[in-house]
Amino acid sequence: MSESADAPVLCLSGIEKSYLSGQPGEVRVLRGADLEVAPGEVVALVAPSGAGKSTLLHIAGLLDTPDAGRVRIAGQDMTGKSDRARTAVRRRDVGFVYQFHHLLPEFSAIENVMLPQRANGVPAPEARARARDLLASVGVGGRGDHRPAALSGGEQQRVAFCRALANRPRLLLADEPTGNLDPATSDRVFAALMDLVAATGLSALIATHNLALAARMHRVVRLEDGALTG
Repeated sequence: MSESADAPVLCLSGIEKSYLSGQPGEVRVLRGADLEVAPGEVVALVAPSGAGKSTLLHIAGLLDTPDAGRVRIAGQDMTGKSDRARTAVRRRDVGFVYQFHHLLPEFSAIENVMLPQRANGVPAPEARARARDLLASVGVGGRGDHRPAALSGGEQQRVAFCRALANRPRLLLADEPTGNLDPATSDRVFAALMDLVAATGLSALIATHNLALAARMHRVVRLEDGALTG
């Protein structure tokens, strides 16, 4: 069956997740969380530290499995899928950006953006050309041959954005992507991210403590007592 053009790119239904703690019993982190993200929609995820934002993003990105509930990505129900199937969907349809860039220090900026493409079988010349285009689009095209240690924090994070989008995912998941940057740099980096998202038309779920940045997204949802509201 073909997927409707306006079908949610991400659909979380009744997501439950608990963890064992140092105390007797389990800690329920997610309690029936529901969320849909439409094509081209940028959603801010706001919650206090320790409320479960990272857990929710890991489940949405198929890095973790819920105790109950369903995850659908681009219309595909991932419930009960094998690790191999989950990895294939994650590589094809999902991009990740974290608070810390996690760039590989021994590779240049261009090479870092090429790596996920090469892992998906993209020929080196094509991967290099796309990496150059992405880096230029966020204002670091002239820094492509530099290794991460030679880049500023804001430049490193922009390279991380490009790496996340290198394989043209349907969904971007970002966990406090500007959380370790000063306010001025955070604003510039976030603007670059929003420009990339707008240019590519992908959907995004972005966790942030920064309410000013959250207000610049299409919609804000809050994680409270394990459930999503807004």
